[in-house]
Amino acid sequence: MSNTDNQLHPADLAEQIAILEPKDKILTFLKLSKDQKIEVFSYFDTADQREVLEGMGDKGIRELIENMAPDDRTQLLTDFPDNLIRKMIRYIRPEDRKDALALLGYAEDSIGRLMTPHYIKARPNWTVRKVLDQIKIFGEKAETLNFVYIVDQDNKLIDDLRIGQLLMADEDTLLSEMIDYTFVSITSTQKIEEALKIFQKYEREALPIISEHGVLVGIVTFDDILDRMEDRDTEDIQKFGGSEGLDLSYTDTKLFTMVEKRAGWLIILFIGEMLTASAMQYFESELETAIVLGLFIPLIISSGGNSGSQAASLIIRSMALKELKLKDWWYVMKKELLSGFLLGAILGTIGFIRITIWEKTGLYDYGEHWVLIGLTIALSLVFVVLWGSLSGSLIPFLLRRVGMDPATASAPFVATLVDVTGLVIYFSTALLILSGTLL
Repeated sequence: MSNTDNQLHPADLAEQIAILEPKDKILTFLKLSKDQKIEVFSYFDTADQREVLEGMGDKGIRELIENMAPDDRTQLLTDFPDNLIRKMIRYIRPEDRKDALALLGYAEDSIGRLMTPHYIKARPNWTVRKVLDQIKIFGEKAETLNFVYIVDQDNKLIDDLRIGQLLMADEDTLLSEMIDYTFVSITSTQKIEEALKIFQKYEREALPIISEHGVLVGIVTFDDILDRMEDRDTEDIQKFGGSEGLDLSYTDTKLFTMVEKRAGWLIILFIGEMLTASAMQYFESELETAIVLGLFIPLIISSGGNSGSQAASLIIRSMALKELKLKDWWYVMKKELLSGFLLGAILGTIGFIRITIWEKTGLYDYGEHWVLIGLTIALSLVFVVLWGSLSGSLIPFLLRRVGMDPATASAPFVATLVDVTGLVIYFSTALLILSGTLL
């Protein structure tokens, strides 16, 4: 590797190494210095990390694992298969192994899974000089040096100080003279989404993590939270498209794994769509009597499916941002009743105008009852779009109520539901309006 390559940012180095063939990838990685290996390894995706570890000897794995940041090490233990996890745990120093296993004890969506125990802490009776000496000794392993966390004799957090405050103070000043016992912290059991809001509210690059009794147990940096939120959003998008979340990137996911992830939902949706055929068979005589009704089936059901998908995406996003809770279902239903009706009225008006223009210009002859056909299409669009909006907005509440992820209220699921019910609404409206004329 050239000197120019050695001057690259670890993220750029990781990107260059990742595109190499497996053998060259491992050889190039092994040529890096110890510090470079640790930094570059953290920028690899899970597949590349696993490939590199499996190609390294025991000594290399031990050196890498022992010197990784605790939060990065925990992520490895979370993502890798059991056989590789057992192998890696053997290489973690006893004192670090305790930290790693403690981190794994927190719920997967809790902020405790992202914290690191490497930070600078001090006592209120210390002088600024003593704190700076501590930073020189332990600062290399600390996740960030932006803050020093002040704890009492029971390791309970009582304040935090920015490093700038210490640098500007006299070296003989006691920390007790600088603190005001006002600080922002996150409880270790809080969800990651809640922690992100706290970060955004206070615009902090790092925050202390405390136990329910106020004991300082670690810190979390903003970039660690952003990485986890990106993974979660990616999984939600995959679910919303009617697929299980992928454990690896698309390019690293094997063919049969991809089929397995997608087949379940497709089978469910296919069975649902079979009900559409059943609904059409039920109204077969109406279709034979008034063939013109068949022309508008795609228009009707797609409009309902689109409105449902829109509503579902809006509600799921609002739930993710904690803007809506289960108790808000009635508020949402009232709002979607009105918005669904107005949207349906808009589309229904456009549909009626379209039929009128085609009839008057001779582009298509709908017969002597064209006005009734236009009214059928218009009213069907009002009812179907209204139903689609209600279904798309309330299904996420239903799934949340039964303990499922609202993101699984995917666009295909809502669209399939509205396809079947939309046909029933359409032909029922046609029977009501066209009975005695075309039907």
